[in-house]
Amino acid sequence: MAQFYIDPSASNFQAFKDLPRDEPIHMLNLLRYRDHAEYPEGHEHHGNGWSGRRAYEEYGKTSGPIFSRVGGEIVWRGAFQTMVTGPDDKEWHDGFVAQYPNSGAFFEMIKDPDYQLAVINRTAALIDSRLMRFEPGEAGGGFG
Repeated sequence: MAQFYIDPSASNFQAFKDLPRDEPIHMLNLLRYRDHAEYPEGHEHHGNGWSGRRAYEEYGKTSGPIFSRVGGEIVWRGAFQTMVTGPDDKEWHDGFVAQYPNSGAFFEMIKDPDYQLAVINRTAALIDSRLMRFEPGEAGGGFG
């Protein structure tokens, strides 16, 4: 049975919070959109017929200014083509790496009241996702 993830578990979020907060971080985002966005009853976009991708675009539009204000930037973006190593039944639509000056900036973003309104679009948009924190390393050269 497939498992889907939209929000972090309490233990995973605690592990994130326990890591150093004063160093740059990269957040790898893997996204799988719903065919039809699922907004809660009473939300302004409920029943508007949007696709999951369209709802995620709304999330980007509404969260983008907050992301930029805290010093975030997208350092890589790509569209999924095929799984090379991993489960055959797992397909992602899009992926990107968000860079933050430190995890404090990430916490500032997710605590922002306007962000908390914007994230409803993300939840409505996605059927599955992964969010992984990495310490930035040197780019270029070989694998080692």
